Amino acid sequence: MSHMETTKIALLIIDAQFDFCDPKGALFVPGAEKDVERIARLIAIYGEKLDGIFVTLDTHHVIDVAHPLFWEDPNGNTIAPFTLITSKAVESGKWVPRYHKDHVISYLKKLESEGEFQHFIWPEHCLIGSKGASLDDTIMESLLAWTHRTGREYKAIIKGTNPLTEHFGVFKAQVVIENAPETELDTQFLAELESFDRILVVGEARSHCVATSIKQIVELAPALIPKVTVLTDCMSDVTNWGHLADPIFEEAEKKGMVFTLSDQAFRPM
Repeated sequence: MSHMETTKIALLIIDAQFDFCDPKGALFVPGAEKDVERIARLIAIYGEKLDGIFVTLDTHHVIDVAHPLFWEDPNGNTIAPFTLITSKAVESGKWVPRYHKDHVISYLKKLESEGEFQHFIWPEHCLIGSKGASLDDTIMESLLAWTHRTGREYKAIIKGTNPLTEHFGVFKAQVVIENAPETELDTQFLAELESFDRILVVGEARSHCVATSIKQIVELAPALIPKVTVLTDCMSDVTNWGHLADPIFEEAEKKGMVFTLSDQAFRPM
């Protein structure tokens, strides 16, 4: 496509929220405070070329399968963030779910059998209605300026509200819960993205929510692969977890997804 002006372009901003992007956030991703500046700069310079902006919002209950309060050790103590939980450790009594025990064991077994990320406990983050769940200020200001300038409205997609499953990827939960449509594949969102010629992907964290979203595109919406450009300088890893994303990104690139820097995104193709 040589004529960029005829190309319909979307920007997908994954989880650019206070808890991830601000050094005071509950689950701050080092580097994210610079990523949001680059994302804002992209919107400021090229906003007129963006036909749509989608922002995803990780949004959790306090009592969530990946938060400490859901779990205790054999002495009844709440477990610490960054604890690894396996189905074997639960069955042996090393870690005890305070809620929905049967569901939790089958959930962990399903995660493990499907080769998804292992189950880790995170600090309480992006709690419903909290400052931590809100968009990063730099992003919010850039979205407002964009809407005022172009008359186009950004669209928010909320994920993670079901407390019985992780929801890293923006298109579906790690494990779909019966009778919980919010955990199922978001076909409407995918259809909206399919109406664009190019989709620029940015956000946090590269190691988890971005990587899982890319994996979901590759596996569940391959028609989108050639449309996606991942802006690698607009995302950072949870410390020491970059290795989770690497094979996912390599596979996506092999299949035709483009990986580049934000200042290259609008160069004639």
